[in-house]
Amino acid sequence: MNKPSMGQVLNAIGAFLKNGGRVIVGEPKVIPIDRTSAFGPVAFIGDGWSIVEEDERSLKLSEVDLTKVNFETMLKDRESSVMGEEKLKRLKDAGHIRLDAKVFQTLWENQHLIPASWKEPIGGNTIYVFFDGTILRDLSGDRCVLCLYWDGGEWNWHYFWLGLMWFAVRPSAVLASYPLRTS
Repeated sequence: MNKPSMGQVLNAIGAFLKNGGRVIVGEPKVIPIDRTSAFGPVAFIGDGWSIVEEDERSLKLSEVDLTKVNFETMLKDRESSVMGEEKLKRLKDAGHIRLDAKVFQTLWENQHLIPASWKEPIGGNTIYVFFDGTILRDLSGDRCVLCLYWDGGEWNWHYFWLGLMWFAVRPSAVLASYPLRTS
């Protein structure tokens, strides 16, 4: 058996501390969401960004069971794409709990918590996981949504305008129903 390197040991200790001192065997399933401070678009993205809409049900979540997160494209039969605003309307009409920017930020800041399955391409294309529970306004006044994606062997983030076409490789992270615990 090979002895772990100092870097591997330090990474393991860092992951342990980031997880609140809890040992996780395998992939984490339930992740805590720190609601003591709200997501700050100016601090995270830059000046001129603001929050214009949020899914209040998602804001009440103090933890998220990643095994219960569904990816929804909201495409109807024979549709290959949908406009972003229409997709958002369909998500709302379906009653999905749209995961918000604080869930996104938690995963971004703790990338070891992101399930490996989220790296898997769809039809050979990179999957972009969207967090439609927070709608942002950019410097131009356009409505945008944050996303995570795996590319080049690392996690990245970006935002997309709701005025664009959205395809199957741009699903939204949602919960079908409330988890057991909320704040």
